[in-house]
Amino acid sequence: MTRVFVYEDVCATWAGRDCASRPALSLLAEGRAMLAAVTEDLRAVPAIDVLVPGSPAFPELAARADYTLVIAPECGGRLEHLCREVIRVGGRLLGPSPDAVRLTADKLELASHWEQHRVSTPATWPLGDQPVGMSVVIKPRVGAGSQATLLTVGTGLQAWPVPTVEWAGQLIAQEYIPGFAASVAFLIGPHTRTPLIPCQQLLSDDGRFQYRGGRLPITPDLADRAVRIATPAVACVSGLAGYVGVDVVLGDDGRDWAIEINPRLTTSYVGLRALARFNLTEAMFAAVSGERLPAFEWRTDAIAFTADGRVSSCGT
Repeated sequence: MTRVFVYEDVCATWAGRDCASRPALSLLAEGRAMLAAVTEDLRAVPAIDVLVPGSPAFPELAARADYTLVIAPECGGRLEHLCREVIRVGGRLLGPSPDAVRLTADKLELASHWEQHRVSTPATWPLGDQPVGMSVVIKPRVGAGSQATLLTVGTGLQAWPVPTVEWAGQLIAQEYIPGFAASVAFLIGPHTRTPLIPCQQLLSDDGRFQYRGGRLPITPDLADRAVRIATPAVACVSGLAGYVGVDVVLGDDGRDWAIEINPRLTTSYVGLRALARFNLTEAMFAAVSGERLPAFEWRTDAIAFTADGRVSSCGT
């Protein structure tokens, strides 16, 4: 019996909070949805015993388990810290290495890394260094859940409404690319880097890009474009493993761009498992452990899912 410890940090640490911002509450809703889905799928695998947070605490359970699946926002280096804790106590991650998390969580460093490896990504600067007059997206250098994110259109830093954005850490400015927002999840292991069905990302249209959920599948031409840009984006990053998400924009002008890597489970898991005729977490475990992946059989439905994990049928 293989023991897998599943730890979702926002859910585990939320007790006692009296209030929170809307983005933080969104992270909580997404965390609950991912935790419920992946735990249910793991418990359906006969050879896996699922451990959940309780007593003893995180380090002891990570040391006791054969694998630990860490789900946490990248904010403040939290995801990297938890991954390093698993390694420190002798545990094994069912996901990326701490170094891979550190690189991909840092949007400025990742953009530079992608440029060095000729992966198309929007120009990115520390906030204040961007050209005046360019439309940019202001976002945290290390963040998650569209926190402190704002589109500034065509007038540069002078038009940025500073009081509406609160963030204690560093901010960056990224060239704004109009287009179709999508994500591609990969199952990655020592013998595989397999893309799953690309999803459309549903984002708010108020310039803050709040995540509302997604739809899938997308049209074959858009899906092909999404996979083509996402594949080199993950291929050039060492240490990625397990379920890894790539956010992309398929430009209105036909050019495609890698935007971010999420080195962890993402809410798209909820939508993908709804279409999968196989156990998606079992496939993730097989990828990490170097075993053969199951046959990927998908339902032909079109579905939509919300950020808090609700799934519904929709038209194509």
